[in-house]
Amino acid sequence: MRAIIFSWEYPPRVVGQLSEYVRALTTQLAINKVDVNVVTYDDDVTGLTQESSGIKTIRVSNPVKTHIGVLTWVLTLNQEVERAATNIYYDTGKKNSLIDVCDWHFIPAAVTLKNGLDIPFIYSVESLEDHRSPTAQSSYNMAIKSIEWQGFYEADMINVKSQWMKEEIIRMYNVPPEKIAVVSTSSDTWISDILRLYNTVLEIR
Repeated sequence: MRAIIFSWEYPPRVVGQLSEYVRALTTQLAINKVDVNVVTYDDDVTGLTQESSGIKTIRVSNPVKTHIGVLTWVLTLNQEVERAATNIYYDTGKKNSLIDVCDWHFIPAAVTLKNGLDIPFIYSVESLEDHRSPTAQSSYNMAIKSIEWQGFYEADMINVKSQWMKEEIIRMYNVPPEKIAVVSTSSDTWISDILRLYNTVLEIR
């Protein structure tokens, strides 16, 4: 199995809790003999890094340097994420690959790769715009919510960390309950549950 993990933060770049989650996830995947490839952002250090664990990290920078907000930053960065993942896909023989998109930022790249190259993807939800922003009904925030909606619609499966988040996604986005898997990071079977979810997605495709 080959997992391509999309995350806008990854050590040593730490913005919030997502960075450490992705580090724990990729470490455990590598221990379980998954071919782990992380595509992430860094404006200072770019290119491929291979860790002793076997994890391969591809860091990309945004080709557009000045932005008025996170939305334009995300949309212009997605083309680089898409390019890096496409290179992984072709360089590794196009077999048994899936994408795990951690949070909403790189959903557009995942959707393009799914429809263009038939690479399945999981949307691993870290948070929702309605919870992050007190102005979630403004036009700017609605644009971000539309990316979240696209992720819920296009993803082969959705991964959440709690039953509460599952219920929120169903309430706000009307996602079918059977499309959402609850995988608690505090469970003793966490990584086994993740691997089961990955295999389910590969079998669906």
